[in-house]
Amino acid sequence: MTFIEEFIKKTREYIVISIIGLAKNVSKTTTLNFLISNLTEKYKLGLTSIGRDGEKYDVITELPKPRIYVKAGTYVVTAKHCFEVSKIKFEIIKNTGFNTPLGEIMILKAVSEGFIELAGPSINKHLFKICSDLKSLGCDLILVDGAFDRRSYATPLISDATILSTGASVSRNMNEVIDLTIHTIKLLNLEQEKNLKIKELSKNVLKKSKVSIIDKAYSVNSLNVVTALDAAEEIIQNLKDDSQYVLINGAVTDKLLEDLMKSTQKYKGITFIVEDGTKLFLSQKTTKKFLKKGGILKVLNPINIIAITINPTSPYGYKFDKDKFLKSLQEELKIPVYNLGVND
Repeated sequence: MTFIEEFIKKTREYIVISIIGLAKNVSKTTTLNFLISNLTEKYKLGLTSIGRDGEKYDVITELPKPRIYVKAGTYVVTAKHCFEVSKIKFEIIKNTGFNTPLGEIMILKAVSEGFIELAGPSINKHLFKICSDLKSLGCDLILVDGAFDRRSYATPLISDATILSTGASVSRNMNEVIDLTIHTIKLLNLEQEKNLKIKELSKNVLKKSKVSIIDKAYSVNSLNVVTALDAAEEIIQNLKDDSQYVLINGAVTDKLLEDLMKSTQKYKGITFIVEDGTKLFLSQKTTKKFLKKGGILKVLNPINIIAITINPTSPYGYKFDKDKFLKSLQEELKIPVYNLGVND
């Protein structure tokens, strides 16, 4: 089954699909364009992004970028400036009231076809509202493109499914790229907490505190911390013999886990829970060390990665053996991996 056949099959199950990348120039925008060009007319498509994409040249590297091509009838959510400079004819559907450096974000409907620069919201709750608006307009498929260093919009609270793009621009060392891709997939696909009582309890606890400790009797101790980033000492002081879970609202970083491992043995056998895998900013080394020593990491909401796309060529002048790169990832991952054959 080809990528597009597999994708079309999966779109019957999902409405909002995000595309995330491990770095710039890893085929993320190429993946988006590939999907747009291969979708049949029966789809009422919505397009947006988190951050800016589709410009002729990267604003940081100044390297040329693939443009985003839009078909007539597509709903596009982008900033006012991008709408004004595009040669596409649009019908203005709605002004969202969400502002960016490129102007207010607008919901538009393409009357003609052509290229567009997407500059969508940078705040998750704004993206959630925009996706809700697109659904109300009848979109049965919404594709969300975004900045390489922002993966939070892949959260299942926004996206029903996610495509991950990886490639040679991540590193000159192919094995490093493969290892990082596998590690990222493992974090995003982290095991879901199965205890229904904990899952239900967590809904209220997450709203009230950044870090909470739950014991075997399901009593909750919400810690007085502003963020989990430097909360290791508070966590250690409050862990008891009957502590079972540490619930974290926010990011879990190497520093938190390293601080715990350096200072105590109390974390062993305790399950550390986050909302979803986008909250885990952990290196492969620290993750392995924490799990090997007896720590447990789980999520409340699993992320649904439906495909991986690769770009074996870097715009910085080097490339991988495309067949070896593809095969290596396919052998290590259960998720379908595709080389679209076009450089990002």
